[in-house]
Amino acid sequence: MTFIERLAMPLLPSPEEGPPPKGLLAFFWYFARQIKWPLVLALFFKVLEVAADLMIPIALGYFVDIFATPGIETADERLALIQERLPVLLGMVGFFLFFRPLALIGKTAVVELGLMGGFGNFIRWQSHRHILGQDISFFSNDFAGRIANRVMQTGISLREVVLTSLDGILYGFIYLVGSLIILAFTSLWLAVPLLIWTVAYVSLIIFFMPRIQRASEAHSELRSEVTGRIVDSYTNIQTVKLFANKGLEDANVAESIDDFNFGWIQVMRRSVTMSALLICINALLVVFTAALSLWFWMAGSASAGTIATALPLVSTLTWFSGIMLWLLGHIFESAGAVSEGRQSISVPHAIVDAPNAKPLMVQEGRILYDDISFNYGKERSVISGLNLDIKPGEKIGLIGHSGAGKSTLVNLLLRFFDLEDGAIRIDGQNISEVQQDSLRKAIAMVTQDTSLLHRSIRDNICYGKPGASEEELIAAAKQAQAWDFIVDLEDNKGRKAMDAHVGERGVKLSGGQRQRIALARVILKDAPILILDEATSALDSEVEHAIQEQLLGLMTGKTVIAIAHRLSTISRLDRLVVMEDGRIVEMGSHQELLDHNGVYARLWALQSGGFLPTADVVEETSESG
Repeated sequence: MTFIERLAMPLLPSPEEGPPPKGLLAFFWYFARQIKWPLVLALFFKVLEVAADLMIPIALGYFVDIFATPGIETADERLALIQERLPVLLGMVGFFLFFRPLALIGKTAVVELGLMGGFGNFIRWQSHRHILGQDISFFSNDFAGRIANRVMQTGISLREVVLTSLDGILYGFIYLVGSLIILAFTSLWLAVPLLIWTVAYVSLIIFFMPRIQRASEAHSELRSEVTGRIVDSYTNIQTVKLFANKGLEDANVAESIDDFNFGWIQVMRRSVTMSALLICINALLVVFTAALSLWFWMAGSASAGTIATALPLVSTLTWFSGIMLWLLGHIFESAGAVSEGRQSISVPHAIVDAPNAKPLMVQEGRILYDDISFNYGKERSVISGLNLDIKPGEKIGLIGHSGAGKSTLVNLLLRFFDLEDGAIRIDGQNISEVQQDSLRKAIAMVTQDTSLLHRSIRDNICYGKPGASEEELIAAAKQAQAWDFIVDLEDNKGRKAMDAHVGERGVKLSGGQRQRIALARVILKDAPILILDEATSALDSEVEHAIQEQLLGLMTGKTVIAIAHRLSTISRLDRLVVMEDGRIVEMGSHQELLDHNGVYARLWALQSGGFLPTADVVEETSESG
């Protein structure tokens, strides 16, 4: 890459930790200051370009005055006049042959080659990296499509605001100021109509642009809503097809598109009104300037060259003023998109590493829930004062109905949420005081709802251990009973076996196949702490039995927490923990709990096909007993 092409690198790292500022101007400056010197270089060439363009009417007036010089009638007299003005004429030729092209080429190279691509992309890159560090609840509370749209749109919109301001608005401002100065020097009275027009023009901008910006912000929000709804339909296409609700989805998206279109109309109403008023004041400027020029020429107060300078200046300004208004409208529309994008990009991380946090060092794998309380931000606690000590290498099973708090315990261990009170310790280290990445690298988990990345089988399995050898990948796949179906896979692009892509969230595979890939990923990761959340729920009985034996081997030497709705899958664990309403109500081995004849014994007696009964069935049985 050349020097110019490296002016704004697309993978530029963030200048500081934390989110970009929330204020709009501060948000712009946060990104623009990272490439301030390339922007200064572009500004330099732009000033040269405007200076060159202002020289055109000056040169035109100069030539007209030469042609209109009185008393020049013969060819010799004309030649003598040209020779007298030759240094100035040669300077003008050189200016237009070299200076102006150099300014245009320099500006074009810096903007098009240096800034146009990298500027928007490094904003996207930094925004994506910040959002990827958000906690789980951030993504649970919004459309994934809307978040992605904000990341993509904010980068290009912020770039458009900065570069359009530099390339268009700055040009118009300098040209306007330069025109006023030139007219004031040639004929002060000819500058008066332009000065009055400037006041009217600025008044239009001050009145209309804030209204256009507010309408543009609302329109940008509606654009993200449309994207979010469309992506939501595509992501859940199986549910849409299963319930034959295409019409319902059409209505849902149609409503958002209709709102989006009306939002655009609101922007255009203000823009068209402003443009109509501008057309009127532009017409008045041209007419009054022409009339004044004629008046001063007839009175002998202005030369033909002065008029030849003034009229092109005014004509260019009226032409460019319309372009400037369009550019300003585009800028405010883009600024609206940036302002809307800040709603996701400028959100601080809710869960952050403590200052000077150290990596988690797992020596034995002891897990201690020490008097913990948690409420998901609600008034009523989900878990209150819970204590649980899991010994190194112990295999425990969490049992309870939905909402009992089993998954909450796991999510808190992974630090997907922070505690209200108490502490969770691994080998004596408070997990809130260690680096989050090191914590999660020490824990392997297979969930009931297994989602895969829209990448190859190899990439998905290797996600557990980046850089693993082919032999390690194949061994993990075989241990997870996945190798037999992997070798027969082929996607729609002809990629086979380990190179076959699985589709978004792994939709090209069956539930059982996805779960076996997830198991292979965990086997390859080989973390000291293992969490199994109904890890074999999507498998048929024969494959499940084979994998259960593999899991027993995988558990060796690890601390294991298993959640299951089928008691038969966890009855062989060292200790079972029975939970109700965020509390531990029973604890012990399978046989000890049966002998105790409490909640677990009733669940064991009532289970159907190995599954836990519903809470109302247990209550009825308890009452009848």
